[in-house]
Amino acid sequence: MTSTTLIKNGVVVDTEPEPVVLGRVDVRIEHGVIVEVGPGLPEVPGAEVIDATGRIVLPGFVDTHRHTWQAGIRAVAPDIAFDGYLRRILNELAPRYRPEDVYAGNLAGALECLDAGVTTLLDWSHIQFSPGHTDATVRALRESGIRAVFGYCHGGDPAELAKETRRVRELLSGESGLVTMAFAALGPEIAGEERALEEWRVAAELGLPVTAHLGGHGPESAARGLAFLESNGLLATPTTFVHALHYTDEELKRIAAAGGTASFAPVDEMNLGLGYPAAGRARAAGVPAGLGADTVVCSPGDMFSLMRTVHLLERGRPDGAGMGFTTRDALRMATIEGAEVLGLADVIGSLRPGKQADLVLLRTDTLGMAAAHDPIGAVVLNADTGSVDTVLVAGRVVKRGGQLLHHDLAAVVTALTESAGAVVDS
Repeated sequence: MTSTTLIKNGVVVDTEPEPVVLGRVDVRIEHGVIVEVGPGLPEVPGAEVIDATGRIVLPGFVDTHRHTWQAGIRAVAPDIAFDGYLRRILNELAPRYRPEDVYAGNLAGALECLDAGVTTLLDWSHIQFSPGHTDATVRALRESGIRAVFGYCHGGDPAELAKETRRVRELLSGESGLVTMAFAALGPEIAGEERALEEWRVAAELGLPVTAHLGGHGPESAARGLAFLESNGLLATPTTFVHALHYTDEELKRIAAAGGTASFAPVDEMNLGLGYPAAGRARAAGVPAGLGADTVVCSPGDMFSLMRTVHLLERGRPDGAGMGFTTRDALRMATIEGAEVLGLADVIGSLRPGKQADLVLLRTDTLGMAAAHDPIGAVVLNADTGSVDTVLVAGRVVKRGGQLLHHDLAAVVTALTESAGAVVDS
């Protein structure tokens, strides 16, 4: 990779502080960092020039919550409810996973993200039954080339939680920056308050943010869990509330005041019967909110589907309560606001000079995208995975001309298919 890359002739969309169409301008990247955005930037001798004619150039998408290991059981339960998900996926299929199955699923799932323009991923990984499972997950994320926050959820002996979390933290301590770590907590609403105290204690000790399923199990559980976190001072540790559906507006304001963030999976939340996504209410209360695919066992895995769904559900709220939600809001959630949820807003999510060059180029020369008058509206309402032409992560081109680079995709698919057969048919 050359040290300088120049993206020319594209229609550029930035997202900070709010999504805006900059028009036909260029983007200059040096050593993986955006250094200049403007019209008619001069070509630099030896630079790689990417001709973005007929393309929309924008920051890469940020998925704030995905169980990436489940790529091998895609659509295994397309019409399942949440209790069935717990029974079929977590209690029946998950224990069958060997480390090699975790590796196959995570590698394929991360590459699926890159193929669809998702350049950053919070991998909420509750398949960590042994150190071997964990090492396989980290190896797959590293080899994929995606920017990932490994949400480590300890699934083994509770007595080993602190020790193993420290081991994983050390495993990632020398990482170049593409793979970092968060603590994926099971408490207090799923695994109880005692476990939550230990999880947040370990996270605070290791300087890790926490991501937890909070607020998705009914109003009483949501209120009780929030009060527990507040009364024990746990929200001093940066915390993402995943599926924050059942909080009142007043409770959402308390979460905002504590510095909390939220992640919504609008397709999955509706499909599993968890509740109506509260992205608009959370944002109105001051809670930064991102989007996540959650699980492909019953939901799509691309950001275009998520943006369209949250846009539709917000604008379809009763009595017109969500009609102020726009396509620009949806795109913001999928980019800079998602980066804020992950604590990476100073690193990715927009085209501000000094940030990492995580970028996506979308085709506009297709029947589904041609003659679009509002590029942002077209990204949210008309684009799909087939529109993703070129993807860069930290300035490195990982997809070009509609094709992923750097991996033997046939071998990846074969390994995933064989693993899926072993898991589902065993």
